[in-house]
Amino acid sequence: MSQVLYSVAGQLACITLNRPEKRNALGPELVSELKAAFDNAERDEHVKAVVLKANGESFCAGADLAYLQQLQDYSFDENVADSNLLKELFLKIYTLEKVVIAQVQGHALAGGCGLAAVCDFTFAVPEAKFGYTEVRIGFIPALVSVFLIRKIGEQKARHLLLTGEIINAEAALANGLITEIVPAGELENRVKQFAQNLVNQNSAQSMQLTKQLVNEVQNFPLNEALAFAANQNAKARATSDCKKGIAAFLNKQEIKW
Repeated sequence: MSQVLYSVAGQLACITLNRPEKRNALGPELVSELKAAFDNAERDEHVKAVVLKANGESFCAGADLAYLQQLQDYSFDENVADSNLLKELFLKIYTLEKVVIAQVQGHALAGGCGLAAVCDFTFAVPEAKFGYTEVRIGFIPALVSVFLIRKIGEQKARHLLLTGEIINAEAALANGLITEIVPAGELENRVKQFAQNLVNQNSAQSMQLTKQLVNEVQNFPLNEALAFAANQNAKARATSDCKKGIAAFLNKQEIKW
C-alpha cells in the first residue's frame, strides 16, 4: 500500500500522508514518496496550489523511531546520506513553485511539526498539538530548526527547540507557527475554500515569484536584497500574467486566472 496518496482536482493537487497505523511517522519510504508527489505537483502546469493532509488521528509524529534505532548501526556518512533525504523534502516544499497549504487534523510533532512549518499556510484543528520534542529523547531538531527560525524568529524558536515543549493550537497560532484554527468538522471545506480563492483570484506566476522573493530576500544584506527585489520586479513585468492582468484592469474587464 502506498504511504502517500496523490490526486488532482481542477487546479488543486492533494497530497495525503497514508501511514495512519504508524501515526504517519517519517520513514525513508514515506519521505521518498512525499518528495515524488511534490515533484509531480510542481511539474503539472495545471496545478496552482497544493494541499498537504493526512489520514488517521495524527498529522505526523515525526521520525520513525524504530528506523532511527536501526540508523545507530550506520556509519557517519550513511547517516548524512539518510539525513539528506529529509533535507531535500523540506527544501522541496519550502521552495516549491506552487503554494503549499497544510491541513493539520491531528498532532504534528518533531519532524511532523517541521513538515507543517515548511508549508506556506497551515490550518489546524483546536485539538492539534505541536512541538519539537527531539531533545527529550536525546536527538536534535537539526533540519527543522533552519526553517523554524526563519518562520517565527530566533527567540521563539529557541524556546520551542530547547524545551521540547508541546503546545496547543492557540499557542501555535500566537507563535506564528500556524495560520488559522478551524473546527474539525469545517477543516476540509475551509482549506479547500482558501486554496480555491488563491487559485481563482491570484496569478500563478505572481505567486511563484512572490514566494521566491520571500524565500530569498532575507538571505541578503539590505542593498543586495533591494537589488534582488528590483530584478524580481523586472521579471514580473515581463510575464504573460502581468500583461494580461494590467490590460484587464485598464479595460475594466474581469481577470480570469
